[in-house]
Amino acid sequence: MRCADGTLYTGVAVDVERRVAEHNGAGKPGARYTRSRRPVKLVYYEAAANRSAACKREYRIKQLTRQEKLALIAAGSRMISPAKKK
Repeated sequence: MRCADGTLYTGVAVDVERRVAEHNGAGKPGARYTRSRRPVKLVYYEAAANRSAACKREYRIKQLTRQEKLALIAAGSRMISPAKKK
């Protein structure tokens, strides 16, 4: 997710739309990091086979530099947004 201050946030969620809403103040408070950086916008996501695989991928993404993350986001522009996913 891209935060209002331009920083990038990476996390794992079962329901991506719900989690983005939570980060923006609906329901649960979201992550401490995003609370002071609202609104957040989903700019990239990947599906994973299970939570373990998702957490491993999250770790690898968090190890990337900002420039590498921006390149990943740019390359992922071909991905379907969760709202359009069937």
